[in-house]
Amino acid sequence: MKTVYVESNYPVPAAELWALATDYGALAQVMQGIAAFEGLPKGRAVTGQKLNVMVSLFGKLPNQPYFMEVLECDDERMILRSSEKGAGVKSWKHTLEVTETADGSRLSDKIDIDAGWLTSIFAVWAKYLYSARHKPRLKLLLSG
Repeated sequence: MKTVYVESNYPVPAAELWALATDYGALAQVMQGIAAFEGLPKGRAVTGQKLNVMVSLFGKLPNQPYFMEVLECDDERMILRSSEKGAGVKSWKHTLEVTETADGSRLSDKIDIDAGWLTSIFAVWAKYLYSARHKPRLKLLLSG
């Protein structure tokens, strides 16, 4: 098991960042070019949701089945926790938290990964994946 941490700061109120970070349509947009999803629902994440989706890395590699369960999506505390698996990953536990800062807000991702002997490789991928979301997310936030 490896744990990856990624933090990104945004010049917008925390509530605005939280709404975008928990929206499946926005997820598809910020992942464009990195991963493509089939079967994502519309709207925002909801506690108890169970999703069976297909994911394609870079939108070019063959689709792989991927399972996500939203364990918690707390709008008041701005915390989302999910349990995920598939595409070579035994366990991918993600905690997303949005907090207010002096200049706007911060999105913090914590990902606990177990992919057997490939865990270190998936940890490097996770660091890249979550860091790469910053620029497209910032663009969406600033474009309104």
